[in-house]
Amino acid sequence: MPENRVPREDVHISVRQDLLPPWTVVLHNDDYNTMSYVVTCLLNTVRVLSEQRATEIMYEAHTQGRARVVTCPLEVAEFYRDRLESLVLTATIERE
Repeated sequence: MPENRVPREDVHISVRQDLLPPWTVVLHNDDYNTMSYVVTCLLNTVRVLSEQRATEIMYEAHTQGRARVVTCPLEVAEFYRDRLESLVLTATIERE
């Protein structure tokens, strides 16, 4: 093996999340789910949200038609969107 090559098991690869392009999860208003249900879904899906913040997001979506839920790397945003959609909420992701 050439001297300038490092064996694979000695290589440590680290990906910093702050270097990944940000994506935003957007919650859209609907006329089917109750406000308390939406808040509960947000809290159970995006665990970093406080109850107050989840309520603010729900209310913004209700009054403005849409609300930003969280900004994160693409794979996490896709997970949140899919989870919210599985709970019969309308959510999309957008490039920040």
